[in-house]
Amino acid sequence: MQINYKLQDRFDLAIFFPALALTIIGLMAIYSATVNHPTASGNFNKQLVSAMIAVFVFIIVYSLPQRTFQIFAIPTYLVSLLLLVAVLIMGKTVYGSRSWLSFGPIGFQPSEIAKLGTILALSYWLTYKNRDINNIKDIGFALLIGFVPVLLILFEPDTGTAIVFMIITISLIYWSGISLFGLFVVLSPGIVTFASLLGLHVFIFAMVMVAVALFFFKRDLFNSATVFILNLGASFFFDYAFKLLKPHQQKRIESFLDPSADPLGSGYNALQAKLAIGSGGIFGKGFLQGNQTQLRFIPEQWTDFIYCVIGEEFGFIGSIIVLVLFLIIFIRLLNLSSLAKDRFSVLVIVGILSLLFSHFSINIGMNVGITPVIGLPLPFLSFGGSSLLVNMTMLGIVLNIYKNRKLHT
Repeated sequence: MQINYKLQDRFDLAIFFPALALTIIGLMAIYSATVNHPTASGNFNKQLVSAMIAVFVFIIVYSLPQRTFQIFAIPTYLVSLLLLVAVLIMGKTVYGSRSWLSFGPIGFQPSEIAKLGTILALSYWLTYKNRDINNIKDIGFALLIGFVPVLLILFEPDTGTAIVFMIITISLIYWSGISLFGLFVVLSPGIVTFASLLGLHVFIFAMVMVAVALFFFKRDLFNSATVFILNLGASFFFDYAFKLLKPHQQKRIESFLDPSADPLGSGYNALQAKLAIGSGGIFGKGFLQGNQTQLRFIPEQWTDFIYCVIGEEFGFIGSIIVLVLFLIIFIRLLNLSSLAKDRFSVLVIVGILSLLFSHFSINIGMNVGITPVIGLPLPFLSFGGSSLLVNMTMLGIVLNIYKNRKLHT
């Protein structure tokens, strides 16, 4: 009992075991989705090797001195930016995005490393010398740290990953104690931009709401006018950026608004995904028995639509188990953010939570048809060595913080 208590005091099993269970479920789903595939049958072995390497890296990161993450925060960020530039020059194009770097047989996505680098760099900047996040200069620099990777990733282009970086940046700025007005300034352009997607009347309504909010904030005329123009400019910039997107990316956004408008094209995956999940029933059709999965109705089902495999073959029960495992991780991460005794550690945990939750919510939403198909993997389950390695590295950092939480008391 004493040995078990010491283990729980230094190692958070409530995070590690759910993550490990999700990884095992993911391996089973990848095997089912690729076992009869003519070109992807080796993906299970690749993911299995990646999982073993990821657990090994997790152990190393868990064992490091906690100060290491602050020391390497800025270098990690700068290296990740260099890799994002390199991928634009010499990267490999996969699924329409130049997002992969290859060194011989080894390939990885620099954007995955950049997620970790951005979380560490933002957390370091927001806690360095007790900065006042309500200072315009500090807010601007924090946004710059978060949005430089966004710009580079949009050039690939990879819209889904860029959205995740935006969510991470806004989450960390919010958690740093930004005022309600500051949060409104950060969030309102995104809301207005989304409203512009839904038509002119919705866009006008959103701008009226911005004007009303500015009236109640009672700021001076210059600040209010600046924020209003910022919101107006955001919608026009999006319209311009939308025209720069590849045709297939435009189709994804349009099919999100109306999946039935192109059921054999951009809306095909979303419709087939819902069909696969719905056909699983309560208990599923059984491992390796899913019609949608084995007959390959959904292309690349082992990546973004891995949840369909689980829903079809393991049914409602299997789907709920996956959701519960994620929920345990999210709740525990939120609890750990209150146990950490230094602000840097708190923000790192919050950044990791926002990253995992954004991937989870968008990916599950893609599978059930409530978010656009923007190409985001489901953490720990989807095929992808880079993603799994970075996710386990981040959990290693979280458990390292948990292990050292009493050193700051």
